[in-house]
Amino acid sequence: MSEALLDPIAIGRGLRRVAVEIAERGGGVGDLALVGIRRGGEPIAARLATLLHEIEGKRPLVGSVDITLYRDDAATALPNPRIGPSHIPFAVDGRRIILVDDVLYTGRTIRAAVDALLDYGRPRRIELVVLVDRGGRELPIQADYAVRKIEIESARKVEVVEREGELYAIIVPATHGSGAPPSLEGGS
Repeated sequence: MSEALLDPIAIGRGLRRVAVEIAERGGGVGDLALVGIRRGGEPIAARLATLLHEIEGKRPLVGSVDITLYRDDAATALPNPRIGPSHIPFAVDGRRIILVDDVLYTGRTIRAAVDALLDYGRPRRIELVVLVDRGGRELPIQADYAVRKIEIESARKVEVVEREGELYAIIVPATHGSGAPPSLEGGS
């Protein structure tokens, strides 16, 4: 059984708030690049880029990074890893980079993303945006911007799913895997 955490309206409102904060803290989007962590961070980075363009009149650069080979458990947990391409079509050196992911939990994905990003150069600053910060950190990593912060016990997980172009964040048992938002689940 799943539980709704964020519907598309709440996600849209929260991402707009985050986009305004990003623009205010950085004095605009001049040297900004958004890097979505494959796969969950990519659609969120794209939406943030659109919102920042609406707010600032200039679209920030957007890229993506695949962290598969940078995971600290890659050798043991990934017998047949699905490796995707990283796409960083801009110089990273000296730039303000905002990593974007869907859910922040242990911090290990973010550590891997920072390692992967540093292979492309030395940014001036790296910040982190997440849709949901669910607590439970194992590493000293925190989000600079989060649409929603909530403590979730380890027996449950947060999934962000896209259906018909809309994003939903749901809470499911850790063994659950449907990925359907509550309103679309079990309807057939």
